[in-house]
Amino acid sequence: MSIALVRNPGDGQDFRYYNNVIEQVATNAETSGAVSVMRLTVGPEDAPPLHTHSREDESWVVLSGRVRFWVGSTSLDTCEVHDAEPGAYIHVSRLVPHTFQTITPTAEVLVINNPGAIEGLFHSVGSADARADAEHTDLAADYGIVNHDNPPPA
Repeated sequence: MSIALVRNPGDGQDFRYYNNVIEQVATNAETSGAVSVMRLTVGPEDAPPLHTHSREDESWVVLSGRVRFWVGSTSLDTCEVHDAEPGAYIHVSRLVPHTFQTITPTAEVLVINNPGAIEGLFHSVGSADARADAEHTDLAADYGIVNHDNPPPA
């Protein structure tokens, strides 16, 4: 890697994750393991289960749309809830339960993981017609992820 990595929208490599096409903006390898950055467009049905990462912190930048975040508890009913508008930055430290869901028809979001090895999970799951997180519990565990509750209802 040179001193700087500059990647404009659409310059990264696309890959499939469930029924989404995700742009890999910066890879774990390109950043010497420091970070992985992905650009994705999500709908309400694309919300992940409420989960915890044990190995990385996670941040988001909302580029368009509005996104709701649940944080801080292993039950959706007892989480703090925060709505994020375009331009918002959200950060959740490792071991803090969280999930998110767009509350507009779609939202474009940058997802930033520090360190970046978790990108292997997204690439390993690959393409499917719909989310099927329960089918990948063992794979998620290999990356230090524990699911606590269902995703928010779409």
